[in-house]
This record gives sequence, structure tokens and C-alpha cells, in this order.
Amino acid sequence: MTKTTLYLVRHGQTEWNLEQKLQGHMDSPLTLDGRSQAASLRERLKNARFDGVFSSTSPRAVMTAQIVSDWQEGSIQQLDDLKEIHMGLWEGQSISKIQRDYPDQMKHFIEEPHLYRPTGTGETYQELLKRAVRSIEGIISSCNGGTVLIVTHRMTLKTIMNYYSGKTLEEMRAVADIPPASLSKISIHDSHPCIELYGDTTHYEMLAKA
Repeated sequence: MTKTTLYLVRHGQTEWNLEQKLQGHMDSPLTLDGRSQAASLRERLKNARFDGVFSSTSPRAVMTAQIVSDWQEGSIQQLDDLKEIHMGLWEGQSISKIQRDYPDQMKHFIEEPHLYRPTGTGETYQELLKRAVRSIEGIISSCNGGTVLIVTHRMTLKTIMNYYSGKTLEEMRAVADIPPASLSKISIHDSHPCIELYGDTTHYEMLAKA
């Protein structure tokens, strides 16, 4: 039986996370707490041996991948398909402003992803799902039987986990959120995915004790 193990991570906390701004394809740097979150996850995974490290091309994800894996940036395979959902005109704006100006679309974005349509140039969850699964399937194929680290983003990772749980986009409304620098894990046994961890932050306890 062939087993491929995927460790999936959301990037650590960023400046715009603190400021309650949406990032999408735009970027803001990790905070000190975000770096500490990633470092605590590195300690948790210190006995893991990665056959590949993959990251979104967004700097916040690449930096998180470097910290968690101890791999140099040039050794990390950066994939555009792992980027966050493109939110169009919302990117760089505060969540409170978006909720005020686009209440119905924001409700769809959070609670009814199958109905969400972007404001201006952006993408739907259906489009995100297509590219995100394409990237994961490519990683599984290229690293068949191995163990890999994948660093991506909140809604992208939520969509990936929802898909490999066998749920539809409409069912994703009930799926739990993904905290910064949290750990999810999928084991693939002969093409059959098994969710072993989802948005786990047990390593945060290390920060509390520091």
C-alpha cells in the first residue's frame, strides 16, 4: 500500500490580519507573533522529514514555509495555484467597510461560498477549487509515497480540506475556520484521502509556556 502524507499549513499571522484587512493576492508581512507561531510549528514537526516543500507565491506563505521547514527559499517550490482566493476590489480594504458596502456578497463569501461572486476582477470559489485541487493533485503525483509540507492560505486551505473530506462547496458553510500557522494533515492511501488533522493549533501551547 502506497501512503503519501500532506502536512498543510496556513501562513502565520500578518499585519493585515491584525488590522482586519482582506489580503487575497495582495500581501502584508508576518507579525512577530506570526513568526513565533511558525517557529512553534517547526518545533512540533522537528522529526518530520519532508521530501518536498511547496508554498503559495505570496511572500507571507513563502516566509512561513521557510520558518516551518528550515529550507532555503530557493528550495521551496512556489506555486501560483496555491495562492489565496482573488477577492477583486475587496483586497486591501477593511472587513468592516466591505461588510457595510457589500453585505449580501460578504454573506455569500462567508456563509454560502457556492453563491459568491467577486466584486470587480476576482474569482469564484469554483475557480479557486479547480486550481487548488489541480495543485494538490500535481504534488501528490510528483511526490507519490512521500511526505510533503504545503503552505497556503485561509480560504484556499479551507476549500482544499473541504474537497478532500468529500464535501461540496455548499456544505463548506459548516466547516470550521483555519487559524494562522495551524496544522492540517491528509494521508493518501492508494488514492483514498484520510483527514488526520484539521486546523490544529496544539503547538500554540509552546508559545504560552515560553
